[in-house]
Amino acid sequence: MTHAPSPATAHGPAPALTHRQLSMFRAIMLHGNLGRAAEVTASSQPTLSRELARLEQVLGFALFDRVRGRLRPTVRALALMQEVERSFVGLEQIAARAQELRTLSTGRLRLACLPALAHALVPHALLRFAQAAPQAAVSICPEESPWLEQALSEQRYDLGLSETAEAPTGVELRPLLQVNEVAVLPRGHHLARKTVLAPQDFAGERFVSLAAGDPYRRAIDLMFTAAGVQRSTCLETASAVAVCALVRRGLGVAIVNPLTALELSGPELLVRPLSVPIAFQVSLLLPQVAAPHPLREVLVEAITAAAAQLAALRQSID
Repeated sequence: MTHAPSPATAHGPAPALTHRQLSMFRAIMLHGNLGRAAEVTASSQPTLSRELARLEQVLGFALFDRVRGRLRPTVRALALMQEVERSFVGLEQIAARAQELRTLSTGRLRLACLPALAHALVPHALLRFAQAAPQAAVSICPEESPWLEQALSEQRYDLGLSETAEAPTGVELRPLLQVNEVAVLPRGHHLARKTVLAPQDFAGERFVSLAAGDPYRRAIDLMFTAAGVQRSTCLETASAVAVCALVRRGLGVAIVNPLTALELSGPELLVRPLSVPIAFQVSLLLPQVAAPHPLREVLVEAITAAAAQLAALRQSID
């Protein structure tokens, strides 16, 4: 078993860690032995042993125990590896981004959106975008509010889709879509006989709610409170997709955004308009500080066209 080295601080500060030392330490941790680590780092076992000894000298503690000729990482080594991995993942992301910029003149478009929109609106838009720019690469990044708006304000994405009506700092807001929430029912439910549902129709019904604090949950609850309607609200979840999945299984009825409802509608999930409108809006967010991606407006046009198509489908159920 190795002994912890003494930190080299007797005659001044310890030498700084080097990227080479950490790279070799990471290789040993990932591959479990010096031989394989030497191969992937294009080095030799003696060199790895020397660099590991220097790293331990700088750190002031042992990183590995030798057990039956094998290296076994210490608890400190495992903790250090967590920090090293964070750094290397960041470097790998930077390298991947640099490769995109080197091989593609336009790079990869980064689209941030609410999770519900990633499921319902974005696929329709990307189908159109792929026809206009078949070689373009897009990263879809679902984010919840307010982190989505903050990330766009920090110029971390090329464009975004949100339900906000206020433009974040450094971001242009373009209204994209305004429709109304809809009711969703399981197959065979007695309310399916109605073409339009009023708040009173939900009296005593098992109701699947969005999570507490959701702005649409508050609007829905206010509608029922104003109508004096009591529901059986046993289930709640943060996702409109999850709400529809629960309704589809016959666990209740619900009110959700029309994009998710239309995307998931079918024989097992029926959609009905409401007599009392609850507005659902989508805004396009365009960061203004960073230089726009060359294909950003092409994607904007595809999103706008897809939103118009979905709005027309939504009107067809009214």
